[in-house]
Amino acid sequence: MKALLALPALIAAAPLPAQDQGIEATAVAEAAAPLTDAQMEAAGAVDAFMAAIGSDDKTLLARHMDPRGTIFIHNRMDAANPRVDVVPVAQHLERWAARTGDYEEVMEYDVVRVEGDMAQVWGPYSFRYNGGLTHCGINSISLVRGADGWKVANTSFSMVPPAQCAEVGADWEAAR
Repeated sequence: MKALLALPALIAAAPLPAQDQGIEATAVAEAAAPLTDAQMEAAGAVDAFMAAIGSDDKTLLARHMDPRGTIFIHNRMDAANPRVDVVPVAQHLERWAARTGDYEEVMEYDVVRVEGDMAQVWGPYSFRYNGGLTHCGINSISLVRGADGWKVANTSFSMVPPAQCAEVGADWEAAR
């Protein structure tokens, strides 16, 4: 799974040129140091979340999400009509349980941050339905740790057409 392979790449990332600032610079600074146990736990929760997306058990996803959360979809599939859709996690889980077909989401973790019982995992992803690439984007996954471990609380993600996968960092799709 790409998500699992992303952790060694995160640790071994090369520095960016001086003109590159912002999130990329933060990711490189974080990548210079080995991930802490807490970061590994948070990344492991996202690994489980990604595996649930690809699982034949459509109820599995609910075990990895907090139903009180919110999903923000920054949809740029039609460049002339970008929009932001907001979906409560509880509603998404109901829809997800009724879905058919095969799903695969692959994500690389550029940033894994943990502060107490909250964590943030950020990075590019690609999404396939029944084997066909439907879109790519950037995932921003917020986690919360409770008595039963880490769960995805809120997520924001962008969606761009397959032709723009490399532009958002999902460059592995060009090799598929």
